[in-house]
Amino acid sequence: MSTQEIIILGGGIVGKTAALAFSQKGLKVLHIAANFGDKSNTNSASSEKDAWNSRVYAISHSSEELFKDLQIWQAIDSSRRQVVEQMRIYGDSGEIADGIHFSAFEANLPKLAHIVESQQIEEALDLATTFSKFITRLEANFESISMGEGEAIVKTNVGIFKATLVIAADGANSLIRTQVGIEISQDLYKHTAVIGNFACENHHLSTAHQWFLDNGDVLALLPLPNKKVSMVWSTSEANAAHLVDLAKNDCELLCQSISSQAQGLPLQALGKLQLLNQVKTYPLKRQRAKQFIGPTLDPKVVLLGDAAHVMHPLAGQGLNLGLRDIRDLVKTITEKETFRSINDRVLLRRYERARVADVDAILGVTHHLHRLFMRNDSALKWLRNTGMRLLNQQSNIKKQLIAKALE
Repeated sequence: MSTQEIIILGGGIVGKTAALAFSQKGLKVLHIAANFGDKSNTNSASSEKDAWNSRVYAISHSSEELFKDLQIWQAIDSSRRQVVEQMRIYGDSGEIADGIHFSAFEANLPKLAHIVESQQIEEALDLATTFSKFITRLEANFESISMGEGEAIVKTNVGIFKATLVIAADGANSLIRTQVGIEISQDLYKHTAVIGNFACENHHLSTAHQWFLDNGDVLALLPLPNKKVSMVWSTSEANAAHLVDLAKNDCELLCQSISSQAQGLPLQALGKLQLLNQVKTYPLKRQRAKQFIGPTLDPKVVLLGDAAHVMHPLAGQGLNLGLRDIRDLVKTITEKETFRSINDRVLLRRYERARVADVDAILGVTHHLHRLFMRNDSALKWLRNTGMRLLNQQSNIKKQLIAKALE
């Protein structure tokens, strides 16, 4: 049984970023995951070097700065990063005027965000990790966690390990969270995200488009380099299955459906679309852990990313929120008083309090927006579309919203 300073469980972007961030502060990290080399998000249907990963993320300014501090932003191929200079959000009235236009130029900013493939980020993190003498990676299956005197004990299928602090970055269905006894609140949306990448006839002009459709769906087309876009379509489970079937059997009809569902506006903005890779899906929900640290009386575990919070993708802030978890946890631990251990209860409660407002604000906004557009009575439809049109006229409020999104 070996003792570590920090054990991190979970091999995704949040787990890999946390391991790198703590290692660069001189803390020794044992990083455990079932598989660090999972290429399941890679487009398996094509071996062409320009095949694009279905899962993409909108990277905010704060996330970009974190990646730069960790020296991985520079390792992401610049030809695979797409700047977002504008975002157009359309209501469900069918009128272009009933929407909101966010512009980096109007906000005196160089950009609103970057769109980056999941696999590109993970490969940069993997490369950086190979140069760290403070990270040990172990491919193993987590079995259980228990609390000892001043430390946590993690049992895996290849051995038992002890650590002063355990970080759970093992996703929305976190086993560690369950075993530590942290409860969750949850809303299941009965909606599924359908994702895929397309070539577009017209240049996207570095603009992200998002349509709230009159059936409660949310369709986003996000810019990628070289006249490509990435689709995220939040839709009913039945329609998601239909779209996947179209992607397999009638790609042209799938592309026509994307445009027709949004009153033909995608065709106007981007021209004809052509599917580039396999369409994938994942279920949608809002979920929040009732605590971000545990156990309650003597915490030695911290939840990060999806283990702590999951949201609807309509704001594109899921990964950014998890990366802010890392930023704040690293800051809390590196600025601690010298007499405190890294699992000191006061210290961990300090971190938890620092995250509550940010997490609850983002989860609240996305949850209520989703519910607002799911309701289809005429009075509410008029109210929400009028509200979007009026908000679009308030440049100062829009600048505040952009500033919040860039945090």
